[in-house]
This record gives sequence, structure tokens and C-alpha cells, in this order.
Amino acid sequence: METRIYMKTLIIDGYVDEPACLGVPPYLSPYPRYIAGALRERGIAEKDIHYITIDTLRENPPGAGELTGKADLVIIIAGTTVPGKYLRASPITLGEIETIFRTAHGVKVIGGPIRLGFSGEGGRAAKGTESRINFSGAVLARMDLEAFVYDLFKDGFTGSSAVKLRNPEAVEQRFRTTDEIGRWGLSGAFLIQQHPDYPYCMCELETYRGCGRQVHCSFCTEPFYGASDYRPIDDVISEASALYSHGARYFRIGRQPDLFSYHGKDVGGPVPKPDPVAIERLYRGIRNSAPELSVLHMDNANPITLATYPEESEQILKTIIKYHTAGDVAAFGMESADRAVIEANSLKATSEEVFEAIKLVNRLGAVRGVNGLPEILPGINFVHGLMGESRKTFQLNYDFLKEVLDSGLLLRRINIRQVMAFPGTPMYGRDEAARKHKKLFLDYKERVRKNIDLPMLRRVVPEGTVLRDVMCEVREKGITFGRQLGSYPLLIGIPASLPLRKFTDVTVTGHGMRSITGIPYPLPINAASPNLIRELPGLGKKAADSIIAGVPYIDRDDFLRRVSEGDKLLRFIDI
Repeated sequence: METRIYMKTLIIDGYVDEPACLGVPPYLSPYPRYIAGALRERGIAEKDIHYITIDTLRENPPGAGELTGKADLVIIIAGTTVPGKYLRASPITLGEIETIFRTAHGVKVIGGPIRLGFSGEGGRAAKGTESRINFSGAVLARMDLEAFVYDLFKDGFTGSSAVKLRNPEAVEQRFRTTDEIGRWGLSGAFLIQQHPDYPYCMCELETYRGCGRQVHCSFCTEPFYGASDYRPIDDVISEASALYSHGARYFRIGRQPDLFSYHGKDVGGPVPKPDPVAIERLYRGIRNSAPELSVLHMDNANPITLATYPEESEQILKTIIKYHTAGDVAAFGMESADRAVIEANSLKATSEEVFEAIKLVNRLGAVRGVNGLPEILPGINFVHGLMGESRKTFQLNYDFLKEVLDSGLLLRRINIRQVMAFPGTPMYGRDEAARKHKKLFLDYKERVRKNIDLPMLRRVVPEGTVLRDVMCEVREKGITFGRQLGSYPLLIGIPASLPLRKFTDVTVTGHGMRSITGIPYPLPINAASPNLIRELPGLGKKAADSIIAGVPYIDRDDFLRRVSEGDKLLRFIDI
């Protein structure tokens, strides 16, 4: 008979953003699910495990105080080790952490990527994270938070409702094992139903973490997790199945530095040899266990893997396209096109190798899928402020992107950021280039947005493209902003006030540097506002005014009789 322990626990999700893990809404990282699973294995009942996001706490401060005050165990998950911009969520601040812990009366624990340092202003990591949190009696899990929470509980319960916890200061710091998260991922899957976006939240799935390279990129925090630790394929499939049984329909295989290297074989070189059979088993198993999923995307791919093993990588791409959903992104950590920077920071791939990887993904993935986006495209990450950077670096990066554009290839997104250097990395304390070249960085970034991003976006989603299942998320000054759920979703501005948390199809009508404008598809012409009618593709001002003046239209034939070139608009409207 299972022992039930009566103890109120509160998991506060302050959000995480790491090189190989995202947990900012609508994403739900594995951390809270693993913690919930660890608590369940220790006998805590589901009804006593409460999950809440920092944004929910912000919306109801009195309720936050009541929750934290009554909880026997308060756990905060936090840490952003890469800088990001978010549409409707904001990671927890140090001040908020301090406030929460002051109101908490139970055992207080914090962990996640924050163990590496609290990301401060200007993309720099603040020193002394642990000492700045300990003032209120909280304990920092300096390794894995889920393992720390599990080890807080003393073994050998007798069934008493009185819970005995170890002294948090005396708990051994350790990493969890793949066997443990194999169990905790299943038993903690119920937590998704407490997410404020449920059922429209993306579940980040972990295949492995850590990095098997002997020499690591100078700024990356992934090596702190040790060598590559591959999860058994069946464990990942079972976790997806458990989440699916609790209502999850949106998945991203995102918690790994390089999906193409999952269960890769060490053949003596610097790059593991991909195992296409393992990845086919993974994708086929997820689709069989979650047959009516809405999204299955991936995240990170190492371009050096694709360039070194093009045949195996082609097999993997074919598998991904067979089982995934369209609009997928393989994010390439290129970092720099400057050989001097590549060598000084032990980066992975040369610009020539990245270009070959981009061509490979385009050859197979550029075909347009059912949701209106190409099946799968590469994304590019650039990091500035690295060792060896000079004025020449900016021009080399720009020239590389211009070559990709001029070659007719597609990139789904270009991420340009300044380095965030954490203690323990070779970059820490050596990021003077980020400050030295700040103005140059900003000018270069603007040039990329105008001259590369804008024409690239017009190529990826031309005017008139219909994008399916756009979730309306935010309204501001008469504009509704929405995105398709998935990896690196496009931000779409719709000039109308539409219901939030509802899906709509959208016709693309205009392009910004990193976002697009659209109108509902099909547009109900007789009920649409003049602002929406004016956005119809290929419509000039005079023609738009004429259509507006002619409302209402009896039927399609009436529309064609009274609207010049109405046949070009019929596929975008409804009468």
C-alpha cells in the first residue's frame, strides 16, 4: 500500500531560458514536471502539489502571500543563461525572489540555471547569487533542483502525517540520474494541467544534456552538466505518452544541445556520428503514443554534425519531416563567421561548414507545409563580444548572411545577441569586446534587420500566404498579436480586437523586420472593419475604398461584378 504524506508544497516557476532549454510561456520546461514527479515518488499526494507561474503571482499578490505563507515547502525554479525577449511573460527578478521568501514560513529552496549566477542588466551575470538569496533562509540547489528536493525527504516513512525533512543545509548536492527522471517525468506529467496556458502550452522534452566535446565553446553553460548523458529512447516516448494522457498536444524535442547527435557514436573524432535509427525510433514512438498531437518540433542542431555526416543527417531530416509538424526550426549555433573568433573561443563550425548545413536543410525542408510555413528551416545564432572579436567580425558575419540571402536559401530566423558570461566559463571576465563594440554592434544589428531579415521574411512567408492556427495572445492599441504555437513562432499583428486564447487562420498582408501583419482568413467582407479590408493583399487605397463603399455584397457573383479584379481577392474573403 502506497504511503501518503500530507504536506503542502508550492512550485513557483520563475521561468528558465538556457542554450538548450526553454521554459517561458507558452513553454513548460521539464524542471517543474521532474520536481512534481520526485515529490510524488516521496509520497506527496497530487492534490498537495501546487504549481504557479511568477506571472500568475504578479496578477494576484495577496493570493501569492497566502499561498507561500501556508506552504510547508516552497520551491522556486529560475535562471536565464541566454538573454531573450518574450511576448507576454517575464522571468522572475531577484527582488521578487526575496519578497516571496520573506513571506514563506516553510522550507525554502531555489534552483535551476540560477545556480550558475543571476543574470543581471546588460547581459552580464551577477556575482554572489547564493549569498544574495540566503539572507531569507532559502537554500540554493547548486546542482540539480529535482534531485535536491527528492533528497530533502528522509527515507523510511511509517505512514505518519508528520513529514520529516532533512536539514536543507545538510543535503548532499548532486545531479539526478537518467533513471530518476525516467520515473519522475511520468509521475510528474499531471502538472501540465496546472499551467495557466493549459492545454495550449508547449512541453519541452529532454533527450539528453551535457556536451561530449573535450574543449567547449568559451561562453556555453551546457558543459556544467557534464558529458552527454543520453536518455533511453523508450523513456522519452513514455514521458510524451504520459503528458499526452493528461491533455498535452504541443511538444518540442528541445532540451538537448544537438538533436542530430542523440545516441551518436564516438568514432574517435571531435563530432559524434549520428544514429538515424535511434532518431527514427524516437519520432515514430512519439507519434504512435500521441497520435493526435498538434505540434511536434525540435530545437538545437549542431551544423558541424550535418556538415561532417551529410548522409546520416539527410536520413534524420527525412525522418523529422515524416513525423513532425510543419513550421519546424533547426537552430544552428554558428556564433561567428570570423575564423579568429572561432579559434579563440573553441567554436564548432566554420562559415563554410554552416553554409553546407543550411543548404542541406533547405534542400529537404523548404517545401511549404499544411500550416503555411516551410516544413523545416535552419535558424542561425550569432554571439558577439567573444574573445578575438574585431570590427572585421561584424562585416564577416554580415557578408555570410548576405551570401545566404543571395543564394536563394531560406533562414527561419537570425538571432543576434551579445555574450552573457557566467563564472566557470572561459569567457567570464573577458567580455570587454561586448562593451568596446556596443555602438558597432547596434548599427550592425540594425543593418542585418533591414537588409537581411526583411527580404528573408518576405521570402519565407510571401504576401498572400495563409497561416493556419494562429493563437491570439495580446491586444494593444486595437491590434491583436498572435503566434502559431511552435519553435520560434512568427509574431503576427492583426489590426482588429480579436478574442484572446482563440485560434484563427491568417492571411499574410505585410512584413516588418521580424514580424508580419495579417488579417483573418477568410475575411468576412460584409462584417469586416475598413482597417481589415484595406489590408487585403495587392489592394491599393482607391480600390480598398471602393470595396468598403460597396458593402454589403449579396454573393460572390455580386462581388465579382462590382469589384475590379475581384477574382484575385476571392480566395481571401468570405461572403
